[in-house]
Order: sequence, then C-alpha cells, then structure tokens
Amino acid sequence: MIYFASDIHLGAGTAVEAQRTERAFCRWLDMVAGDATEIYLLGDIFDFWFEYKRVVPKGFVRVLGRLAELTSRGVKVVFFTGNHDMWCRDYLTTECGIEVYTNPRVMAVGGRVMHIAHGDNMNIGNQPLLKAMNAMFRSLALRWLFSWFIHPDVALKFGHWWSGKSRKSHGRETISVDMLGYLTEYARKHHSEDGRAEVYIFGHMHLGHHTTIDGGVEVLYLGDWSGDKAVYGVMDDARNVELKDFSIDETIS
Repeated sequence: MIYFASDIHLGAGTAVEAQRTERAFCRWLDMVAGDATEIYLLGDIFDFWFEYKRVVPKGFVRVLGRLAELTSRGVKVVFFTGNHDMWCRDYLTTECGIEVYTNPRVMAVGGRVMHIAHGDNMNIGNQPLLKAMNAMFRSLALRWLFSWFIHPDVALKFGHWWSGKSRKSHGRETISVDMLGYLTEYARKHHSEDGRAEVYIFGHMHLGHHTTIDGGVEVLYLGDWSGDKAVYGVMDDARNVELKDFSIDETIS
C-alpha cells in the first residue's frame, strides 16, 4: 500500500494543540506502518522548519524517530517541501533516510505516473504580490543572510510567529471546492502540455477532494490535520487511488 499525507503543521498552535497533532500523526504512522511500502508527505509537515548547517529545530522527535524507523525497515518515505517547511538542507535525508524534493515532480508511483506537489507557488501568474513573496522566500541569498546573521533562537521565534500569522489569516477563510480551481486548472494545462501523468496529487489547500479532468485523469487534494479529522490518500495493490479519513481523536481512531 502507498500512502499520501500533507499539512500536518507540526508545532502549530498552543502546546496542547501541537501535542494533539503530533500524537495523531504518530498514530497514523503506526497504523500505516503495517502495510506501507511507500509514504509520500506533500509539504507543510512542519508549521515552521529552518535548518542551519549544524542546527535543526527543537522537537518532533517522536515523528522523526518513527520516520527513521520506517526507512530503516525499507519503507520509502518521500517528502515534498511546502511553503512552511521549504528551508530544508540534508538533515531529514542523512538522519531519517527521507527523500526530499523542493519542486513538483512527475514520477512513477506503484505502477502509475503521478504528478506530485505541495500546491503552493503554482498557477499564480495573475497574483504579482504572492509571486514576489514566493520568490523572496525561495531566495538562496536571503536564506544565507537569515542563517548567518540571525541567532537560531530569534530566527525560529520569528518563523513560528510568521507561520502562525499566515495560517490564522487563511484559517478565517471557509475553503470551498471552488477555491481549488486554480490547481485543477494547473493540472489541466500541465496535462495538455506534458501528457504523462495519470494522477495529480496536491496538498496546501486543507480540503480533501477527489475529481477528474479531461480523459479521466484524477486530481486529489489532501486535507490538513487541524480539525477533527485528517484526509489522506492511499493507493491499493490494484492501483486504485482514494481519499480516506483519519480521526484526530485518539479515542476513536
């Protein structure tokens, strides 16, 4: 079985909320560990992650330990960075055995060709401010200045504040299926030009949804982990892809 999850936002919210999310994600990892051959994490796994050459953020040891154990057992774990955790270096690869990608990819997964991406920084040509902000945060020069001239304690405090501010501003919106349209349009355009992918999978929008576009190409959106349930993806041995719910309440799931 092959699993897909995104937008866990580890470390977000109050200490109680952050613990609740981490416990839930650990239980999900324990659940899928029984039959998983591959696990794809589609970004914003961490609410904020900035990795220095020799310093990584405090916390998340339970999750990182489980991921390292999975890869040690031969489970392939692939991480596509999101807009909240794009500042990775090599820690997750060297310490946890995780494959890390910073850009969307078309790749073979379980016998099907998939386009996999977090979903930010895509089809935003008509939003110049957002496009400029994305370019700024991806700037290697800015990242170098941030890492060398700001103490890690200050940098991480600022990063968590900024991530929380961004998350709360979006959290006030009621996400609807119509708001997924820009990514569906991206998939339609990409498929008309490239033609390889049978399935497109995105995170970022915090709303689980499964639809099809031209020629029966599937488009899946994964949910976030801030509410009562998370929406994740699974591909079975027959190569069918579907969305499933996971209850955040540990007395239920």
